[in-house]
Amino acid sequence: MTSADLGSHSPVRLVIADVDGTLVTQQKVLTPRASAAVQQLRNAGIAFTITSGRPPKGMQMIVDQLQLDEPIAAFNGGILVNPDLSLIRENFLNPEVARQVIPILAAHKLDVWLYSDQDWFVKDPQGPHVAREQWTVKFPPTVVTGFDDLLARVAKIVGVSDDYDAVAHCEKDVQLAGGDHLSAARSQPYYLDVTHPNANKGQVVLMLSEILRIPAAQIATIGDMPNDVLMFRKSGISIAMGNASPEVQRSATFVTTSNEDEGFANAMQRFVLQPAPASRPAS
Repeated sequence: MTSADLGSHSPVRLVIADVDGTLVTQQKVLTPRASAAVQQLRNAGIAFTITSGRPPKGMQMIVDQLQLDEPIAAFNGGILVNPDLSLIRENFLNPEVARQVIPILAAHKLDVWLYSDQDWFVKDPQGPHVAREQWTVKFPPTVVTGFDDLLARVAKIVGVSDDYDAVAHCEKDVQLAGGDHLSAARSQPYYLDVTHPNANKGQVVLMLSEILRIPAAQIATIGDMPNDVLMFRKSGISIAMGNASPEVQRSATFVTTSNEDEGFANAMQRFVLQPAPASRPAS
């Protein structure tokens, strides 16, 4: 990409960052350089916020560390909250849609997790990735024998499996079965997130554009997973992480280094704070 290409974009007034695989390292660490980059954005008059498949409580540590003051999009936009976690907007799955999705996940042999606006429910506390999820979001799940009585306020259903092909196939089947009544996208190779159709990262860009009165063309987004491509399509500038798949990288305006190599901080310096562009690495 040339300097003229970069100059054709509107000036960035807001950066929206994915969290896991993007803003933090694989060990969920927010590095000093990443924190400094957010402060540099503020100093330049550029607003910053985060969006994630995490529940609101699971984002509190990041909010506090960065002293964020813009709305936060949890559950990929299923819930929009203020930095104090007070509710702005909610998008819950229709209970009948949720009831339809759970058997599809089970048929593909995916473990099922259910998130309400406040709580996290699982059947098997020893299931795959439960311990890591608890470590990430900093609160334990509630163990239940079934989900039928919990479908009134479903912010997100997650299908979990280390069989990545099964997760990918399940994604397509859920999308086909749910149609326009849901959004289904992988937030990790082993996680399939199912939410309200307006609870996706593309809608996050549009919601924040409306609330903050910043045109989408003046928003930059950065992420690493297929569900981040939805926000890439709505923003003026998009940045894929070096640890993203080739498919995700091809969907972005720019590609930065990995989250283990200060990809977020490097992206802010090269593509947002400074006018000089860098060529996209070959995928």
